[in-house]
Amino acid sequence: MPTARMAALVAAGLTVSLCIPTAQATAAGASRSPAPALDRYYDQRPVWHRCGTAGEYPADLRCATLEVPLDYTRPAGPTLRMEISRLRTSVPGKRRGVLLSNPGGPGAGGLGNPSAYKEVMPKSVRDRYDLVGFDPRGTGASSPLNCGLTTNELDWPRAYRPASFRQTTAVARDFAAKCVARDRARLPHLTTRNTARDMDVIRAVLGEKRISYMGVSYGTYLGAVYTQMFPARSDRVVLDSSVDPNRFGRGVYQAMAEGVEPAFQDWIRLVAGRDRTYHLGDTPAEVRATLFRLLARADRTPLKYNGSDPDFEDRAVTGADIRASLRPMFFYDPYQAARDVVSLRKAPATRPDPRPSDEPADPFDANFQALHWAVVCADNSASWPSDPARYRHDAIRDGARLPLYGDFTSNITPCAFWPRGAEPATRVNNTVGALILQNQWDSQTPAASGRAMHRALRGSRLVQVQGGRDHGVYGIPATPACATNTVNTYLVTGRLPSSDITCRTRP
Repeated sequence: MPTARMAALVAAGLTVSLCIPTAQATAAGASRSPAPALDRYYDQRPVWHRCGTAGEYPADLRCATLEVPLDYTRPAGPTLRMEISRLRTSVPGKRRGVLLSNPGGPGAGGLGNPSAYKEVMPKSVRDRYDLVGFDPRGTGASSPLNCGLTTNELDWPRAYRPASFRQTTAVARDFAAKCVARDRARLPHLTTRNTARDMDVIRAVLGEKRISYMGVSYGTYLGAVYTQMFPARSDRVVLDSSVDPNRFGRGVYQAMAEGVEPAFQDWIRLVAGRDRTYHLGDTPAEVRATLFRLLARADRTPLKYNGSDPDFEDRAVTGADIRASLRPMFFYDPYQAARDVVSLRKAPATRPDPRPSDEPADPFDANFQALHWAVVCADNSASWPSDPARYRHDAIRDGARLPLYGDFTSNITPCAFWPRGAEPATRVNNTVGALILQNQWDSQTPAASGRAMHRALRGSRLVQVQGGRDHGVYGIPATPACATNTVNTYLVTGRLPSSDITCRTRP
């Protein structure tokens, strides 16, 4: 027989296992909290006001400030401010409820999401929902995390180099130490599970028994965790460009290195077929050899960058810099990647850039990076070794196994020195209905990750866009109508396709 304490924790979604609220609890009303001690959060009445400063957001977008507990097991303890936004439907008679959204990250704010979706959603969808956004805990206007970072501490992940590994380790340690010194008490609770609990507070405060949801990138993991913790409160769920929900933590980064290899094989095939244009080799093997000779040359002596990536403009680039620049381009613009390689082959040698600045980082960038690593580190502490030697070993191994990006994603990060999260990682495995969208050549969340999300959400349907090259499907101009219409139909009617769908982009 469970104790009263255990029962309260289960009801609040504070265990990793799947918790399905009883019919009695679900029927009790939209504002009912999962545990009586949380009633004051669930019973808040939002006071709506203009969002941000004048001109920052459209005038019809309204915001409200809520209060949520830092630690849901201690409802009377410290609290956080959470800012939410809402764009009301103009046709109340057709209204189904709210469509909450998250743009990704973690670390990205979402107050502007409703206005962005208003521009791409047809009237048939907008009529049925109040579009709702929020800045997740620790981000933007929601009690932002500020670690006092410098510009030198923002650049992650980093390539593995034997000569600089000790320095990289020191920067990672300093990053974590600054966050611990300023905010140790909050760090274990800046997690996806707690953000999902915050979403359930939003649901109740808005007077809804269930919420519909649209998440992109990291937002797909947040949505999946919500369905795991609050399955009976999940309505229509759209997950666009998914992470593998059961690899969240270090595995999400390593999946990027695994995903680039098939894109690279496709790239060398395409470029070899256009040797008269690019002159990089008329077989895939020759194109590959040409690129790796260029990378080796740049690692010996930096080159003056003259490619298309603005992050490297007017910089001296090494082979590692070139790999970082080309990795996403192999997916979304393979021919521009070929043009950049052609240009870099002609680039002159130059002196290395001076050491990155230790000046204070831009506040927006610093908040994004601090919160990003806070969530990635604390969500799945077990996935991050604490011994730097393990990262050295893994980076060498994966650099050989996955030569384009494996050393980046297995190298050391601030997570090696981060405090443990308050809870274990969430295991996603349920039958909540969801629509999963996935481009074939997505550089950030590879196609294999979308398929993994589909397997974890056993009530889902998968819409695969063959030839799709963006990170994001819905609202992207290149997305075929086949995919867009499937989303709109689901949001309007609630009907999932009878089976998985493959849509194809135009050549």
